[in-house]
Amino acid sequence: MIRPFLSALLFAAAPAVAAQDLAVPSGQPLQLMELRLEEAPALARFRFLAPELGARGFAAVADDFRALCDGYARPALAAEGRAVDRVVISLSEQEVPFGETAPGVAQFFEVFRLSDGSCIWEYF
Repeated sequence: MIRPFLSALLFAAAPAVAAQDLAVPSGQPLQLMELRLEEAPALARFRFLAPELGARGFAAVADDFRALCDGYARPALAAEGRAVDRVVISLSEQEVPFGETAPGVAQFFEVFRLSDGSCIWEYF
């Protein structure tokens, strides 16, 4: 089951979260598109719009995933008292509905386990 949460903190603020508010190592502009919580397993999905993603490629933005998990997702979850086992950070150069494919649209995601106050990358 998917349940939205953190409404006051994230959903209401999503349109206002601008590139300058989400500083990442690549310097790319980002905007929070959506936040989803899945209960089994306990998982939080933070989906970001990254309009320059296709032009930059994965190697140029690889460090952004951990920065977003540690610097944005983990603190947001903690502020709301939400405990999850995993955090998924996804970047998309265009808005694509969750679960749909979009050939020609660059989309990347990484999964992190939360442990000892930090995000640990989960290799598939």
